[in-house]
Amino acid sequence: MGDALAVACYEKRGFSTEDFARFHPGGRLGRKLLQVRALMHSGDELPLVRESASLRDAVKEISLKKLGMTCIVSDEHRLTGILTDGDLRRHVLSQPRPLDGKVAGAMTRTPTTIGPDALATEALQIMERRKITSLPVVDPEGALLGVIQIHDLWRTELF
Repeated sequence: MGDALAVACYEKRGFSTEDFARFHPGGRLGRKLLQVRALMHSGDELPLVRESASLRDAVKEISLKKLGMTCIVSDEHRLTGILTDGDLRRHVLSQPRPLDGKVAGAMTRTPTTIGPDALATEALQIMERRKITSLPVVDPEGALLGVIQIHDLWRTELF
């Protein structure tokens, strides 16, 4: 009876599930309504190199940031590609001198992305469907904001 009364009061006051999640972020509902922006790597944690970077510099960035990938950005900070450990392995096997080139020769040019306001559950569904482990987070103009990884989602216990 108490739960029914509480729900009726919430509805009367216009208290939404998003409000509930904001006040109780640690609960099951709060985790299901987590946005990508709350979990993404950004700032100094964000692995990125410019389009003009050498492949050696990209490998250094991947190793330094420890996310198994790096984002490739234009001078305007727009995402133009992604270079993953898998991309590197395929490139190494196909080139006689694989680290002598530019990052543009090995990167994936049209990576799957997600917006910062998307739900973490949506990011997880995309990663599972595409069989990928990282998603660049971009704004509507394509500017890189961050990266979310499957490991970040596992820690939330969404599944």
